[in-house]
Amino acid sequence: MTDSDPFDEIIEAETDRDPDLAVIEAGSRTLRTQGTSGPQADVPGRPEDPALDKALRTVEADLATRWGETKLEPSVSRIAALMDVLGDPQRSYPSIHITGTNGKTSTARMIEALLGAFELRTGRYTSPHVQSITERISLDGAPISAERFIETYEDIKPYIEMVDAQQEFRLSFFEVLTGMAYAAFADAPVDVAVVEVGMGGSWDATNVIDADVAVVTPIDLDHTDRLGETTGEIATEKAGIIKQDATVILAQQPVDAAQVLLKKAVEVDATVAREGLEFGVVSRHVAVGGQLINLRGLGGEYEEIYLPLHGPYQAHNAAVALAAVEAFFGVGAQRPDPLAIDTVRKAFASVTSPGRLEVVRRSPTVVLDAAHNPAGARATAEAVTEAFDFSKLIGVVGASGDKNVRGLLEAFEPMFAEVVVTQNSSHRAMDVDELAGIAVEVFGDERVQVEPRLPDALEAAITLAEEDGEFAGGGVLVTGSVITVGEARLLLGRG
Repeated sequence: MTDSDPFDEIIEAETDRDPDLAVIEAGSRTLRTQGTSGPQADVPGRPEDPALDKALRTVEADLATRWGETKLEPSVSRIAALMDVLGDPQRSYPSIHITGTNGKTSTARMIEALLGAFELRTGRYTSPHVQSITERISLDGAPISAERFIETYEDIKPYIEMVDAQQEFRLSFFEVLTGMAYAAFADAPVDVAVVEVGMGGSWDATNVIDADVAVVTPIDLDHTDRLGETTGEIATEKAGIIKQDATVILAQQPVDAAQVLLKKAVEVDATVAREGLEFGVVSRHVAVGGQLINLRGLGGEYEEIYLPLHGPYQAHNAAVALAAVEAFFGVGAQRPDPLAIDTVRKAFASVTSPGRLEVVRRSPTVVLDAAHNPAGARATAEAVTEAFDFSKLIGVVGASGDKNVRGLLEAFEPMFAEVVVTQNSSHRAMDVDELAGIAVEVFGDERVQVEPRLPDALEAAITLAEEDGEFAGGGVLVTGSVITVGEARLLLGRG
């Protein structure tokens, strides 16, 4: 491996910034193994123009002085005040609001692709980002440019400062980004906004919209210290996005969560469509690079849809996305006919989801997946087993300290021959020695290797996967955190 000092310097330079603003640029300079292709349009890197990059860093540094996304005060009063002084831009377009525990971003990207295929101008707001902060705000399926990101921030900055002066607490990092997204969508203007909650629902900053369609992806245990100890309690918070007379699209849910969501829908006269009853996955078959699925929507059956994403859970996300777009267009209510099948097929075939079972290298195959809780890990494990025929799979795990790391590791234990534990650059990252201690309890001492630095962990895992020869079918799965996946993606040449 080459001299890793540049990577160390970059990590050191980022220690004072919010973890979701830190973009690790050492990349190909620090790792001998490169990815098979260059950056992708939906995951932008740093601006090449030095002046533009400096301006973006100035905005990022300004945002980093605010509360990070893990520090919350359960209220929408600040974001509501910002929307008020901006003239309520979020009310100038209809919206689809998405909550749940896992699958939100992939579902949002599918909804966006479907709406775009039907010639609607879309705005998409998702979090966190994989590599660049500009990923969070997209127009017409692509992240806004660095120039537009900076301009949007400068445009609303005086109003942000006005609200800061009037509130007990300043607007948070996530609240400011939410305000920027809603302003950018109004300025575009978009025909429809696809908005993913940051956390929860009722008091999430995004919840100043009155969405015509509310989507709830599967609810599981995550952020239990803030949202509740059971899926029913968590559902109570997430049900806050269900508004008067909306249409609610429910993915398959635990019984207690479903009861809470259905009760809230009744209270506000919302129409409910449930996966497995009103819509769902009829069949699915593994295909090269993804899967071929047949879906039942609100307006009928949609057959032979190619989805270039792996795993049963992505097929279920597709069913939810299709039902959400049908509901937006009034299919099954105002209009009896299904959506045009050729347009639906074209839309799904175009879907990408960076950092979600994404192959970034061959020989050996390296797969990135941002699973960060036990439910996500179980879904990823099932998808990897189905989609890849690895003779030996090596795990690279770098997790956040506020997650159920034991549960995550236990989900992967049956499939990892060995695991390399590491630590990403975020201050939220679990200490590598603490992570190693848990890993040894789950895997046994012989199957655990400790590499504090991510470049070394990737190198070690690739070496382990290659031990049985180039054609033996070894692979590497990098997982545990969006931040770990984003940094690995850069190191492996994908941005």
